[in-house]
Amino acid sequence: MADRRFPIATGEFYHVFNRGVARQPTFLSRKDYEQAMLTLSYYRFKQPPIKLSRFKELSVDERNKILSYLEKSNEVLVKIVSFVLMPNHFHFLLRQELDGGISTFISKFTNSYTKYFNIKNNRPGPVFGGVYKAVRIESNEQLIHLSRYIHLNPVVSYVVLDSQLLTYPWSSLPDFLKTGKSLVWTDPVLGQFSSSEKYKEFILDQVDYGKKLEQIKHLMLER
Repeated sequence: MADRRFPIATGEFYHVFNRGVARQPTFLSRKDYEQAMLTLSYYRFKQPPIKLSRFKELSVDERNKILSYLEKSNEVLVKIVSFVLMPNHFHFLLRQELDGGISTFISKFTNSYTKYFNIKNNRPGPVFGGVYKAVRIESNEQLIHLSRYIHLNPVVSYVVLDSQLLTYPWSSLPDFLKTGKSLVWTDPVLGQFSSSEKYKEFILDQVDYGKKLEQIKHLMLER
């Protein structure tokens, strides 16, 4: 992965995102999304003992032993605050925990997933386009509104209906609503709300507005 033009600081929050090459789909099936979720979970750790492809071949007991070891070591490259996987792109809200952590994490995630995707679909070349984008979060307000933007992506992009947003399985929203197994560190955002229910209200309050913004963006791009 190419060097970035600016340093990414440890201890800071960043919005990290990238699209498929030429805006082509990157996740074609449920299996693809599940592979991406597993890749996120596994490669957030600093030093997984084996490659993910080998890890998947192990028995459930052997996998659990490795995961337990990694959880206890508590050495992670990044903490994932929120995320969403969309048909042709992804958004992550990350805090870098070790120097070079975001770059290493994204490199491992994209390279591992690309290898899986290319073998599965008998294709060569990259899946994701160019160098990922990373924008530093400069305020607490920006942090909580970015989490909402990320979680609203499936509905404002018309990937799911309004009624399906809260159960969209390929984002961290179920973690925030305590309906999924936790992969993310919700404290920086959820800790600012009195309950998960209040955060849900915060999300749903902007669904219609988010759709309008998305429509305006498409109109501007078409001109």
